[in-house]
Amino acid sequence: MKISSRGSAMLACFILGGAALLVADDSEIKNIVTGTAAFDSFQTEKPGTVRKITVADLPAPFATKGVSNGPTVVARPNDAWPKVPEGFKVDLYASGLDTPREIRTAPNGDLFVAESYKGEVHIFRGIKADGKPEQHAVFATGFKNNFGIAWYPLGDNPQWIYIANTNSVVRIPYHNGDLKASGPAEIVIKSIPGGGGHWTRDLAFSPDGKYLFVSVGSASNINDPDTHPAETHRANILQFTPDGKFLKVYASGIRNPVGIAINPTTGQLWCSVNERDMLGDNLVPDYITSVKEDGFYGWPWYYMGNHHDPRLPEKPELGSKTLVPDVLLQPHNASLEMVFYEGKQFPSGYHGDIFAAEHGSWNKSIRAGYEVIRVPVNNGHAPGEYEDFVTGFVLPDGKVWGRPVGVAVAPDGSLMVTDDGSKSIWRVSYAGH
Repeated sequence: MKISSRGSAMLACFILGGAALLVADDSEIKNIVTGTAAFDSFQTEKPGTVRKITVADLPAPFATKGVSNGPTVVARPNDAWPKVPEGFKVDLYASGLDTPREIRTAPNGDLFVAESYKGEVHIFRGIKADGKPEQHAVFATGFKNNFGIAWYPLGDNPQWIYIANTNSVVRIPYHNGDLKASGPAEIVIKSIPGGGGHWTRDLAFSPDGKYLFVSVGSASNINDPDTHPAETHRANILQFTPDGKFLKVYASGIRNPVGIAINPTTGQLWCSVNERDMLGDNLVPDYITSVKEDGFYGWPWYYMGNHHDPRLPEKPELGSKTLVPDVLLQPHNASLEMVFYEGKQFPSGYHGDIFAAEHGSWNKSIRAGYEVIRVPVNNGHAPGEYEDFVTGFVLPDGKVWGRPVGVAVAPDGSLMVTDDGSKSIWRVSYAGH
């Protein structure tokens, strides 16, 4: 038996073959699925189920055939609703949007949402008695596949809002409470490679405000950056000054770091990553990890340490330095935006944990993802497991009605989730047992 501490909560873990039981201090028992059983599909996703995938669980490349199995997205049936663990509930906060993607909470509590395909940024303010927003406004328009949103300087009184287009970063004058942009967008960074299948660019400022991090996904699945100029400064997290001066590639070999965030306990940068496709159903795991400065995470030659992708030449000098991520997720989950939970509505054991949106697979024979997950974090560090938290977006016949993209914590501590399948924003709140 192994006993570990998470703040005020005590957990006991009993290992039984390929699975385990997690016993919490309130005597609630949750399944922890380990070993090869941890690889799942929508059919086995269930709120409260905890999974842990390790490098030892990985199959060989091409153990199963790579498939193209993109989702058929349908209207949400009247009896379909997101599922959450006991004690939580889900309300429909907003609907009828176009393609809601990243969602971020402004210092004053307003929720900013990227309507990426329309090139707009929307604001949702407050919660009425019926659960809907008190106000909805279009803050600014004219963007190009915008995604990332950040405010600067850090703190309660920002002067700028930064918006990441697919090929640039702009900033707009901003003061708390603005519902409309008070000035034109100023280009801060214009040298970001844009477009392609991985067009999202996320933003995060370092805790001291000295650096701006920009995540840039690859232009391909496995193209060698040494021979494909289109991959220059892609599959990287780039580091700039707030004024847009390029400093360096902060971390590399990260195929598509869609979501980035600063760990509030350690101040370290973290990211949520889409790994490569077509090596089989259970390769390669997507992941969430702390980001080591100057770290190399393997793409395209290696993955999860010294695991060679057989579609490319071996480069042993790179394999030996490829880092293993902190938390391995389901392969092909399409892990998107992530957020550290600092609200006070959820039970205290959730404080500091990560919530991340899993948009859902296309390269797996049976769908996986289409959920929001919770990643436990102990004193700023993740032990490696994750929990199915919000599920139910896939119908029994495999058709899909919802695809989570963004996550943010509202001022009241509820979790807000954008869904570009049903074109909605969902609000997850804690109602108690």
